[in-house]
Amino acid sequence: MFTGIIQALGNIKTKVVYDKGAVFSFHATDFDFSSVAIGDSIAVNGVCLTAIEIGEDFFKADVSQETLDCSIFAQLEQGDAVNLEKSLRLNQGIDGHLVSGHVDGIAEVSDRFSEGESTRFKINAPDNLVKYIARKGSVCINGVSLTVNSIVNNTFDLNIVPHTLAVTNLGDLQLGSKVNLEVDIIARHLEQLLKR
Repeated sequence: MFTGIIQALGNIKTKVVYDKGAVFSFHATDFDFSSVAIGDSIAVNGVCLTAIEIGEDFFKADVSQETLDCSIFAQLEQGDAVNLEKSLRLNQGIDGHLVSGHVDGIAEVSDRFSEGESTRFKINAPDNLVKYIARKGSVCINGVSLTVNSIVNNTFDLNIVPHTLAVTNLGDLQLGSKVNLEVDIIARHLEQLLKR
């Protein structure tokens, strides 16, 4: 589990694609690798990955075909910026919201504009995920915990403060950019309970 509060901005060091999967390595000078062990989970752009190799300023992880299919990882290239977060510890406070690191799908930026010191984004969600997104509810975009301002049809609206733009890769997003989307896991569990 994660919180959606990004701990460091890194980048893709290497990407090796093979049949039905890939191996990525991620470099970050501001990420504390001293408390990370092989087998630990690290969220990269909101995707929970298992560390298979760790260095002083990098880690390596396998990426399955399932992850390539339902996230933006297939589109990422060497040098691209990524958001990093270590997994949640039981004695740790939660500043964002509960994030599983299991990305639900890919969304697209349909608008970006300034509003005072903040930046507003309009995001188009896939048809199958819209029902889980609610006004003033939580979503996770590229691993960042955010609050939905409003939603009309398939488009929801986000307000990003300057600090978040500066310390995550959300500042790089432009019209047409694809992003990883994870909806609130509570909504998913409620749906399953109501079905039964």
